[in-house]
This record gives sequence, structure tokens and C-alpha cells, in this order.
Amino acid sequence: MLAPLRLLLAPALLFSSALAAEVLRSPDGKIAVEFELRAADGAPVYRVRRGDELILRDSRLGLVRNDADFTHGLTLLASSAVDRVEDHYELLTGKRRRNVYRAARQVHHLATATGAKLDLEFRVSDDGVAFRYVFPEKSAALRTIVEEATSFHLPADAKAWLQPMSVAKTGWKRTNPSYEEHYQREIPVGTPSTLGAGWVFPALFRTGDTWVALSETDVGPDYCGTRLRHESPDGDYRIGFPDPRETMHGRPVAPKSTLPWTTPWRLIALGSLATVAESTLGTDLAAPARTPPTAPEIQPGKAAWSWPLLGDGQTTYEVQKGFIDYAAAMGWAYCLIDSMWDQQIGDAKIQELAAYARTRHVGLLLWYNSNGDWNDAPQTPKDRLATPAARRAEFERLRALGIKGLKIDFFGGDGQPVMELYHDLLRDAEPYGFLLNFHGATLPRGWTRTYPHLMTAEAVKGFEFVTFAQENADAQPAHCALLPFTRNLFEPMDFTPLCLDRLPGRGVRRTTVPFELALAVLFTSGIQHYAEIPAGMAKMPDYVRAFLRQVPSIWDDTKLIDGYPGKFAVLARQGDGRWFVAGINGEATARPLDLDLTRLAAAGRGTVIVDDAHGGYESRRVAWPAGGRLPLTLAPHGGFVLVVDPAR
Repeated sequence: MLAPLRLLLAPALLFSSALAAEVLRSPDGKIAVEFELRAADGAPVYRVRRGDELILRDSRLGLVRNDADFTHGLTLLASSAVDRVEDHYELLTGKRRRNVYRAARQVHHLATATGAKLDLEFRVSDDGVAFRYVFPEKSAALRTIVEEATSFHLPADAKAWLQPMSVAKTGWKRTNPSYEEHYQREIPVGTPSTLGAGWVFPALFRTGDTWVALSETDVGPDYCGTRLRHESPDGDYRIGFPDPRETMHGRPVAPKSTLPWTTPWRLIALGSLATVAESTLGTDLAAPARTPPTAPEIQPGKAAWSWPLLGDGQTTYEVQKGFIDYAAAMGWAYCLIDSMWDQQIGDAKIQELAAYARTRHVGLLLWYNSNGDWNDAPQTPKDRLATPAARRAEFERLRALGIKGLKIDFFGGDGQPVMELYHDLLRDAEPYGFLLNFHGATLPRGWTRTYPHLMTAEAVKGFEFVTFAQENADAQPAHCALLPFTRNLFEPMDFTPLCLDRLPGRGVRRTTVPFELALAVLFTSGIQHYAEIPAGMAKMPDYVRAFLRQVPSIWDDTKLIDGYPGKFAVLARQGDGRWFVAGINGEATARPLDLDLTRLAAAGRGTVIVDDAHGGYESRRVAWPAGGRLPLTLAPHGGFVLVVDPAR
């Protein structure tokens, strides 16, 4: 009788003093978060329900500050009235250009026994729950958050798709962590992380018919990037802080700030797989754009680059001039000149290349090494961005050359000093109009909304790893079939796709050409850096090149058509007035599909590039009747792309 009584008294909220619980419901009434202070110890806890299904069991809230403990012994001073939040914003680098966020909001005002105050803000939208902590008092004294008690207590029978956090200062030239591990797929909740350092965000789970994605967003320069801890007994995943080595110049990794102080959002996207896959919570909750995303210098696009298939040794004047011509011939906006350009081309010749690129209507992007003392990556140029003064001098020089953007590589982890560096780079580049791309980096955590000139970030075991070892090439199909539901869920991802011909050396590609073409649609990135080189592209039929010329750089909308994380994925994205549908098969057996395209058009026609029955591929016309479906078969490790004719 309790749930119906709550709905009768207030559709969005009910406070029951007997239960010491408050319930906040989504606008459509289907998702509820329940908050209470435990009577026994005054510890704050919450639960999340979807309909009658308990999605998160009693989960902990609170933080420990160096001068106060907000994890127990708390008193509820007051709870605000429920209000409605509505936000409209534009985003050029994600799954949807124009976004609307609507949620119910409530703030609980708490205090410790000594009077230290903490506000806890909840928001519930139709696609999930979010909350953050606010220290409302004013003080110029620095405070440190020692730990978070925040947890997410999944049902015991839930399954998880999780990427292990790598151990700090391991890997090539001590460059870990950089979010470049393979995911563990469909494992029981409570499984310890395979590397002992926790699990990265976003973290994907399934319980019954409900999918759940956990992440964080709006991480400012006054906080660290967090992860889920290594141990999760009984499926209770707690927020963990970075390894003390994930820092710069020996500074502490834990968050420090004066008061007032607001933490990042903890977000829980939940619902059907389509609801989660189409959610934009990661940017809905981020700070608004500092500059208009429609500013003339902010131009998403495609880029040619030589490095993934040709390596450092081909960063030379003649080779890069050829790649500028390649970008121009393909109608791509940019050419990225990667590491070692300062030594193998030189500043004077870069000036010549920049001038030549302008005549070809191609913008140049240049690579930089961010690192100082936090790892040993040797590639240059180094130290040109190490201090504010050095950055300003380099940015002035680059602006005079007409350089359009920078790829900055090899960051030092997730400690607060490193988060501060990201924000400093973004803010210092802002007045120059440079487009930025972070590699060897953290998850961008909502920054692409706040800083529209941040085009993309790596934070993924991307295509370069396919070229490094055959085991990565073997794993690529399933890995790619998972990424739209995990790493690329909320943030642009610089996977650098598209190998159509062959891998370097003796590597054997396991994917088909239509699979590779599909990644150009499945993966979102403000600048999509294509790995294929001119010689490989020249071997492709005209219709492949024509398709790659017409793939939009900005997506107006996204819909999940079908899929299962790690097995297959079919997404539709709308851009330039047309729908582009792409699908890949992560498994080694053929998968028949019966695609329901009625969410795109009641009936339609289009052109599909798909694997044929003879080990090759073809382009052909297809049609589906009103209310009908389109049958297609995904070849083993194969794929397809469908360009739907515009509606007449």
C-alpha cells in the first residue's frame, strides 16, 4: 500500500517521518530515488528503483574531509521543495546536436554533530539519477577530501561490463593509466578488478531487464578523476581516488579547495538498452559552454594522418605534404602531423606546410608531448606547453602560422593536479580558437560541453593497439561492439578507426571492409582521425570513397536500432538531413538481423554497403515497406552501412 499512497499524495515526492525517507521521482514517474539517514548511526543512504524493480540496493553517501566526517552522525536540517530543472544546449561533438534535459530536483541540507554543513543535491530524469555534494559554508582555508563513501550497490545477480584501471607508472615508458585496457564482459558483480587498481568509468551493468551505466561528469580543476574501487563485496561498488603516483611534481592527488565547494556529479543512467545508449546525461549535467559552440573556429571534421600505419619515421615534409593532398582529395577538413615533427620537419618547414595546406583548404593539426616528470615518453616536441608562459608563447607562434589545433599526449593520471592541467590547457587555448585533442589521457567527463573546442579524447584501447600486437587485432571485433555502450557512451572518442587495406608488418586484420566503414558512424568524435593511408584508399572502389566523403561531422540525432554489448551493435545517426545506419558483428559467426527502421521512417529506401556471400563486399539498393523491416545478415566479424534516402 505504501507506493500507491506516495503516488496519491505527490507524484514527485513523499516524505514519511516514520520511514525517515524521501522519494524523488522522474518526470514520467518511472524512476525513483529514495534518500534517508539511517536511524542507527545517522549515515546517509539511497536506493534507486525503476518501476517495482530495485536497481540499487542501500548504497552509501557522504565524504570524509580533513576537518569533518560526513559519512555518519548526520542530522537532516531541512529538505527543499521539489522543483523542475530544464536545460537546452547545443553540442557539436556528441550523439545529438540539440539537447533538452528535464529532471526533478531536490536538495537535502545536512549537518554533523559539530555543525559542519553538507548539502546533497539529487536530480532524477527519465533516463537516470544524478547527485552531487555541496559544502555551502564560506572559508578561505584549504580543505581536503580524504575519501568518498559514495557507493552503488547492485543486485547480487547483476552482470557487469567493466574496464580495469591500469596500475600507475606501468606500461610503456611509465605512461599508465590512460584507459587503454580491454573490457571484462558480462562478469558477475563483485568480481575484483583484474589489475588490482579498480574499474574505470563509464561502468555498464545489467540487472533483469534494466541496463545501468555509472559515470561522473563536471569534474573541475578542484577535484580528482575517480574510479570504482578494486573490491566490490556483494556488488557494492565504491568510489575510489587515484593512486598517489597519478600526479605532477609530487603534489597530492586528493581534492583540495576553499569553501564553498561543489563536487562532480555522480550519475546513474538506467532503463532499456536503447534508453542508456541514447542518454546524454554525461553532458546534460556538465557546466554550460564557456564560448558558443557555434563560434566560427569550432569546426568538427575528418582528418588524414600518417602515424598509425606508417609510424614516427614518416613524419617528414614530403610524406606530410602528400597527406595534405590526400585530405583535400577526400574532402576532409584536417591533416594531423604527429610526433617528431619538430625534429624531422622543423619549424621553418612546418610553416611551409601550413601555407601549402591553406591553398588546399586543409587545416593543420600538430602533436605535442605534455609530459614533464610524470612519465618517460621521449617523443617531441616536449616542454613547449609545460608552463602558462611557455603555452602562451607557443600559442602565439602557432596562431601566426595558421595552425588549427593541437593533439596533446601522455598525461599523468587522474590526480587533482592533472585535472588542473587539463583545464589550464583548455582555458589557455580558448582565446586562440585552437581545437584540442587529448591522447594518453583520461575520460573527458563532460568537458566537451563546457569547452566546445575540445574535439575529442582517446582514453580507449584504440586502433593503434591493433597494429601493435595480433592479440589486439583478434580482440578488435568484440571490443568495438562494446564501445558504443561504454567508453563512447557520453564522450567523443578518438579511436582513430578505418583500416581498409592491411595492417603493417605481419599483422592480420580480423574485420571486413564494411565493418571498418561502420566505425565511421558508430564512433563519435569531433574530429575523426582516419587511419587508412592514400595507397590503401586507392585500392577501394569508388563507392567506398564516396561514402567516406559524405559521412557527416556533426550528428543531429542518434537512435539504437539493435545490439548487445560486445556481441553486435546497430546504431542510426542523423546528419546533413539523412539517416546513416551502421552495424558491426563482434562475433565469429554470422548474425541475421531483422532491422526495425520505423523510428527513422515509416517506409524508405537507401544504399547499403555490406559483406557479400563470397568473402567480398558490395553496394546495393534496398527498400523497406511501410511498417516493414529490413533483413540483413552480418558476416562473421562483418558489418554494414546504410545511407537512407532523404524523405521527399
